[in-house]
Amino acid sequence: MKDFVYETMYILRPDINDDQVNQAIVKYQKILKDNDIEMLETQHRGKRRLAYPINNHREGIYVQMNYRGPGAAIALMERAMRISEDVIRYLTVKQDVLAPAEVAE
Repeated sequence: MKDFVYETMYILRPDINDDQVNQAIVKYQKILKDNDIEMLETQHRGKRRLAYPINNHREGIYVQMNYRGPGAAIALMERAMRISEDVIRYLTVKQDVLAPAEVAE
């Protein structure tokens, strides 16, 4: 099975506190790690103004995660984001770079 590199950017509600932001980050990292995903990097990008209002919010807290692994595990994380009241938007993209094991082949 091929492992790809993915990037997920999600936006949290601007009215949650730092502890809730950290809990959300840990929660989504745990979902991925429990499904054999290797975390490469997580960036807390802070509160920023949105290009347009989303659910009456004009700002959001941006978090970016980069990881490597099988794509099937991503659906579990995205489902958790979809039902969360704290996540107002998310997007996952597959990166064009190859995992190191594939470059050697």
